[in-house]
Amino acid sequence: MAAHSSWSTGLRRTLLSRCRTCRTPGPVQTRTGPGQHRWVSSLSAPPPPGTWSSRLSRLSHRDLYRISITDPDQFWGSAAADRLRWVKPFDRVQDCDLSSGKICWFLGGKLNVSVNCLDVHVEKHPDRVALIWERDEPGTEVKVTYRELLETTCRLANTLKSHGIQKGDRVAIYMPVSPLAVAAMLACARIGAVHTVVFAGFSSEALAGRIQDAQCKAVVTFNQGVRGGRVIDLKATVDAAVKSCPTVRHVFVAQRTETPVVMGHLDVPLEEVMSSQSPVCPAEPLDSEDLLFLLYTSGSTGKPKGIVHTQAGYLLYASLTHQYVFDHQDGDVFGCVATSAG
Repeated sequence: MAAHSSWSTGLRRTLLSRCRTCRTPGPVQTRTGPGQHRWVSSLSAPPPPGTWSSRLSRLSHRDLYRISITDPDQFWGSAAADRLRWVKPFDRVQDCDLSSGKICWFLGGKLNVSVNCLDVHVEKHPDRVALIWERDEPGTEVKVTYRELLETTCRLANTLKSHGIQKGDRVAIYMPVSPLAVAAMLACARIGAVHTVVFAGFSSEALAGRIQDAQCKAVVTFNQGVRGGRVIDLKATVDAAVKSCPTVRHVFVAQRTETPVVMGHLDVPLEEVMSSQSPVCPAEPLDSEDLLFLLYTSGSTGKPKGIVHTQAGYLLYASLTHQYVFDHQDGDVFGCVATSAG
């Protein structure tokens, strides 16, 4: 047990140090002078398929750590090739130079995040529980299978497409934690739209500022939210926010409570429209470095800043973190008690 704890802690330290450096897998550093580092740009081809599954994943932590430092292309390249499903395999692991701000991972590759999060699991175990939603109301737990989540995601994705949302468009998600909020993020990923999750407790001014900065074309929200026994009027906050957001064409409104809300010319009843959409939506092949989502800082020290996350690097880093930092094993339930859907 102690050895396993040391293994997990050591790799966590390795992964976190790379995260602090560039937020996606990091290239090797070479010292060029006291306190100076040069970031090496890779020109080598990706490792052969199966390298991670057949060899690297079986190594001890010490050996895995050593390879991540001495041969980062083999480490990250083999992990990406074997752990992610690609539409088109990448032909170069990375091309990074922090001095010029150039960060490129898995060049030439194409994939879709929602396929990696949903379809690959539906193929293996469609009726396994994907999400357990502990609602605010005691005793009303909701379990959602991978099949159900994929169908919901596809219906929502088709709803977005039918209202003109396409690859590259920005979508603000102003929703409390719920399966539909997860589906909204995955629906955007499926069609190549860029989502930004805004905490469903922020004011209309805070919401408007993020919508304006991202130039969002749509907002997805609930009529109300329920938190700690209190009912929060989300739709009213969105209504106030979009008055100063000319880029917004549609506001998709789902029902969390039975309370009716006034629907305006921008508003779309989300569940009603979704019910008539197909439960199948082809996934858009996306470049490794296409935008996946924007996450804004709190704004406590100035104007909120949108942090860009792209497709493949974020997906791989999340996958490795889940295994080696959280030590997730098949069948474990991973609990998230974050206050935001993001």
